[in-house]
Amino acid sequence: MQIIQIFTYIAVVVAVLAMLIKALKYITAPLSFRWELYPVPHEKGRAEYGGSYLEELDWWSKKRKSSPFTELKEMASEIFFLKGVYRHNRRVWISSLPFHLGLYLCIGWLLLLLTGSIFEIFNISLCTSSCVLGSIIYYLTIPVGYIGLVLTALGAIGLLLWRLSDPAQRKYNSPADYINLLIVLAVVIVALAAHLTSDPVFDSLRAYVKSLLIFSPVLSPGILFTIELWLVAFLIMYIPLTRMSHFVAKYFLYHSVRWNDEPNERGGKIEKQLLKQFNQKVSWSASHIQSGKTWSEIGTETKNEE
Repeated sequence: MQIIQIFTYIAVVVAVLAMLIKALKYITAPLSFRWELYPVPHEKGRAEYGGSYLEELDWWSKKRKSSPFTELKEMASEIFFLKGVYRHNRRVWISSLPFHLGLYLCIGWLLLLLTGSIFEIFNISLCTSSCVLGSIIYYLTIPVGYIGLVLTALGAIGLLLWRLSDPAQRKYNSPADYINLLIVLAVVIVALAAHLTSDPVFDSLRAYVKSLLIFSPVLSPGILFTIELWLVAFLIMYIPLTRMSHFVAKYFLYHSVRWNDEPNERGGKIEKQLLKQFNQKVSWSASHIQSGKTWSEIGTETKNEE
């Protein structure tokens, strides 16, 4: 089991680094073209009817009011219930919702296993009346794990069928879209088979997580369980390296593009960013654009021609 443990360590490190690199890329990216769409959820008292601080007389001289609660509420409805997908593509939502909820539950399952293994390291019993919290963690792990795996499998099958059967969608599919879903489906099917046959209450899996924390060897209850460990470790490393890691971009999409209504004030941060971007040279050309010139030069020439 030592080789699979080393591979798991590598997978976790690669996953964390990949997500950090992606986040750093978004943080250091040039200022996005803002959508200027309303309502913006953090507009306190105005989001309900689509208003903004711009409707205030002399708005630049007044302190802007925001509501983090309404912003979090909007994010939760999108993250957990896929509100946008439901509104614009109900057919996709039927499969996408269980797929994402299943993945969230699987993440929660792994966190419960991690918590339970930490309890065991400190000799806290999980399934006895002497520790209520330990018993809750132990018995909650079982339904969360199975429900998460089943929902993910059903969602992956539904999304595959949609991509295969929808003529309008097929032209936009890439091989990676099918491969990603097939990999996730294979992992959850193997995991279900492994636990139903050799580790029904996840005791062996918890022992494996514990072995990773204390750097000790552990025995596998069967070949399917070993295959599951390899596949799960691979999936942990694989997802951040693909566009399935769009969850990293979600925060920046909402806060830097969709909901960024910070005014561009003279001498402010946005003005400095824009001036820097105006001095960047254009690397492509068209009938109305010449490469090699800065955006500032191109804008000045266009204005003079008009």
